Amino acid sequence: MRLTPKSVTLLALVVLIALSPIFFPSGFYYRIGALIFVNALAVTGIVILTGWAGQISLGHAGFAGIGAYACALAPVHWGIHPALAVVLGAAISAVLAWLVGRPILRLKGYYLAVASLGMGILISMVLNNERELTRGPDGIDVAELGLRGVLKDAGLDLSNGQFWYFFCGIVLILGAWLALNLRDSATGRALRALHGSEVAAKTVGMDVARLKLQAFVISAVYASVAGSLLALQNKFITPDVAGFMHSVEMVTMAVLGGVGSVAGAIFGAAVLTLLPQVLTVFAEYEQLVLGAVMVLVMIFLREGVVPSILRKIRGRGE
Repeated sequence: MRLTPKSVTLLALVVLIALSPIFFPSGFYYRIGALIFVNALAVTGIVILTGWAGQISLGHAGFAGIGAYACALAPVHWGIHPALAVVLGAAISAVLAWLVGRPILRLKGYYLAVASLGMGILISMVLNNERELTRGPDGIDVAELGLRGVLKDAGLDLSNGQFWYFFCGIVLILGAWLALNLRDSATGRALRALHGSEVAAKTVGMDVARLKLQAFVISAVYASVAGSLLALQNKFITPDVAGFMHSVEMVTMAVLGGVGSVAGAIFGAAVLTLLPQVLTVFAEYEQLVLGAVMVLVMIFLREGVVPSILRKIRGRGE
């Protein structure tokens, strides 16, 4: 039986998540792995929006902030279970993306990028300035996931890095599966056609505005869930999660790995999450080395690392 590209991607992801702990020298790397999975989930949303629909967003960290603060505030102020707070944050992000996306997705190119950046900055400003609610730049504690009793009966420790590693890994597998199914669906094909040419898409009767909005809302939900997972595992969150630099990191991860590829999203998230850990040996030159790596990749692997390597492999095979 011949495996499809989707099956290969998912199988490789499952194997990677299952076998990587064998090579972990300490429990600290479980936390790093969980952070990679969280970032990869958010970047998968960027792939849907930018890689497939061709729309640029520099404010997507704002949705991650909404998801994170939903988990921090909803259990305290409204008595909502933390697990349900994840759903609440995703719902709020989806509604906000729908409301904001309707006007700003009429823009194109750098106008759209600036508009989305403004949206992200506004969310970050609210989280920073509403001190009575969010405690401002000092950050706020986040309640536990609320599954301690169930997990304890199953022999699992909620505070253990291993739990969050595998939990976030499972969520990433689910998110990747949904994204890959979307890519192969009629909607996914329409999104990629839209990326190729909006004029051509309109000519064949596609509702371009609706497709753009769908991609924006879906990517916002991905970012929101990633923000919620980050908050729940750290048990503390600051407005930095919604900051401009976080948005830039998400886009950079997508571009590095391959902005049109789910596998590229995971690879880019892994590289840019691990590199700062590796480059600590360079001390004050860390940012310089990181920047040089990015420049070299963009020069020699313009489509991103994963698509470029796959293209070369297929070329040799032919």
